[in-house]
Amino acid sequence: MTNGATPKIRLSGVKKSFGDKHVLNGLDLEVGKGESVVIIGGSGTGKSVTLKCILGILQPDGGTIEVDGEKATHLSGRAYDEHLAKFGMLFQGSALFDSLPVWRNVAFKLIQAEHMPRRQAKEHAVATLANVGLGPEVSDLYPSELSGGMQKRVALARAIASKPEIIFFDEPTTGLDPIMADVINDLIVKSVRDLGVTALSITHDMASARKIADRIAMLYDGRIIWQGSKRDIDHSGNPYVDQFIHGRAEGPIKMQMRRL
Repeated sequence: MTNGATPKIRLSGVKKSFGDKHVLNGLDLEVGKGESVVIIGGSGTGKSVTLKCILGILQPDGGTIEVDGEKATHLSGRAYDEHLAKFGMLFQGSALFDSLPVWRNVAFKLIQAEHMPRRQAKEHAVATLANVGLGPEVSDLYPSELSGGMQKRVALARAIASKPEIIFFDEPTTGLDPIMADVINDLIVKSVRDLGVTALSITHDMASARKIADRIAMLYDGRIIWQGSKRDIDHSGNPYVDQFIHGRAEGPIKMQMRRL
């Protein structure tokens, strides 16, 4: 992001440790308004921690996080509520409420945070489900009655229902077969485009990253070690990136193996 505009999200020198485990070691990243950025990296590299720090679920030990040029750490009360109101999120594994019908899942934020009347909320939920390819007959079903792909569509509907300014996608294709994963990727691209939102996604699925990203950033050892257009990732010149995107066991990234 280099157009001179204030980034929608800016992380500068962000650090986060848990005991003696240093997860983020001075992370720098900017996401422009309306941009779709995907953070790639192996398991345990700090991708989810990064999202949680931006949301304020975790507080960084150092560095700064800004959203729309405003400090986004150590918020409380109304300021924190206003901060969270900007975000929608598609959780890994969908994270639907098993005890609520589909429409209540989709309308959860509308009812709980925005106090929308239930009848209006259900109408809005049904319309939002249609945007992700699900008919009104699905609205009164429960998550356990849906396939994994349908659950993921419901989770996407919930993420976009309140028309957020920013959507986080946490491993959006985990657990899906390749065809359904591609369907979800297409829906993410369509939703981000139609809403004009800013998107920040984390994944280790390169097919997903290539489809939904404008720009890809690789997180390794607590820092962004490469970032650029998705068109440039195949000739990044970075051996860590090259090993990761091609799934090679041999290379500078060493897997921790338990001794038997």
